[in-house]
Amino acid sequence: MDSLAVDHLIRKLDSCSELTRSERIAMRKAEPEIRRFGAHEELVREGAPAGGVSFVIEGITCRYKLLRDGRRQIVAYSLPGDMCDLRIFILERADHSIGSVSSGAVAILPRTVLQNLTRKYPGVLHSLWCVSLAEEAITREWLVNVGHRTALERAAHLICEYFYRMQAVGLVRDASCEFPFTQAELADSLALSPVHVNRVLMQLRRAELIRFESHTLHVLDARELQSIAGFSPHYLQVAHRLRGSAEIARALAENPRQPARRR
Repeated sequence: MDSLAVDHLIRKLDSCSELTRSERIAMRKAEPEIRRFGAHEELVREGAPAGGVSFVIEGITCRYKLLRDGRRQIVAYSLPGDMCDLRIFILERADHSIGSVSSGAVAILPRTVLQNLTRKYPGVLHSLWCVSLAEEAITREWLVNVGHRTALERAAHLICEYFYRMQAVGLVRDASCEFPFTQAELADSLALSPVHVNRVLMQLRRAELIRFESHTLHVLDARELQSIAGFSPHYLQVAHRLRGSAEIARALAENPRQPARRR
């Protein structure tokens, strides 16, 4: 039994709806399988039989759909603590593919284990429902992103959302966090070409709003970045309301401009 992995899941569920002591004990009796992966690996293929429900304990994964000609649309990112395929809890087969962005690990709970937990403990089911609602809120913002925002607004909004979510799980230090995405992955997320992504990221860098160094994102002026994106973190507060979302939002909005380091 990997108690650390189960603790990750308990914290995730607690962030939406606090579990009772008996529900936590029952969760800790679960025995997830730990699967490690490298960067850019296929973890689940669309149409594959449902195995278990995975949640990320390290690294970043993405959900995506492939067209017949090989084009890909990334529809979500899963960060540490997130469930990367909650729908498999109900569906018999995966209705999308899941891949890794960076190296890391997932913990996999058999469907039968999670189904038994939700039947016996309504609080677990309620928490999973809240997690699902939070995911849907993010999906709606992504739809607006690719449907109506300009290329610059799309990129700025995705960066704001990612930075906020990383801060919410304690993975931001000094206004900086890991940023392992390739331009091709960002293009597949924003419905832009890699060339266009490069252009808008260059705009944000030249405006001294962000800086990239060795797969690390430095946010230099969060307030202006949010203004360009039209970003408000309220749609994320369901998932992180017990992680001090108000304080995080305030810190993100009030982060003072830092001088850009010349390379």
